[in-house]
Amino acid sequence: MGWHRELLIGFDLETTGTDPREARIVTAAVIEFKDGAPLGRREWLADPGVEIPADAVAVHGISNERAAAEGRPADQVADALADVLTGYWRTGVPVVAYNAAFDLTLLAAELRRHGLPSLRDRLGGLDPAPVVDPYTIDRSVDRYRRGKRTLEAVCGEYGVALESAHDAAADALAAARLAAAIAGRHPKVAALGPAELHRRQIEWYAAWAADFQAFLRRKGDETAVVDGMWPLRELTTEPA
Repeated sequence: MGWHRELLIGFDLETTGTDPREARIVTAAVIEFKDGAPLGRREWLADPGVEIPADAVAVHGISNERAAAEGRPADQVADALADVLTGYWRTGVPVVAYNAAFDLTLLAAELRRHGLPSLRDRLGGLDPAPVVDPYTIDRSVDRYRRGKRTLEAVCGEYGVALESAHDAAADALAAARLAAAIAGRHPKVAALGPAELHRRQIEWYAAWAADFQAFLRRKGDETAVVDGMWPLRELTTEPA
């Protein structure tokens, strides 16, 4: 039947910025998805504890006033979200996140910022797995396709509906649909078990990062460094 026809957990964050070690969670969503249909969802609105920049508000539409008035404290949201995700991982259910290295690193930074148990702590020292990242998979199986690799663009390539880009619930659902669509188009991806697919994505992401870093250096940025860790980057310093 294939992993893409079984239960998948779509996951997405909308945040205050683009650096996963510094940005804060504003909204989060977890969507249960199986065989083409959403089964249930959980959503969170956080008060990030810092001002949401105007450019971020323009992307996801959550104002500072709404976050302060309606959002739960950031530590409570991060803690609840981590508990939900690790609950799925403990039972072997794949979590699908588009550009997972961003969302999972940001969540890890939030947990550390608030002195909460890490994802690995909650999993008995194991790494979060299995993770399915349509961004990483698509970039490997269709390496030479031209054009953007945003969620919206790749959904368009695979004919996947994205109902409202940059809404956490809509993006989480689209990510799950996209993972299934990619597996449907590429039987070799569908044939992998979730654990093996996770391992392959670690390799694919590292290879992409090395190639991109080499490209940047050839173009003149001799000190360019592209982090090749997936799905969770190291937090080498205390999050801001």
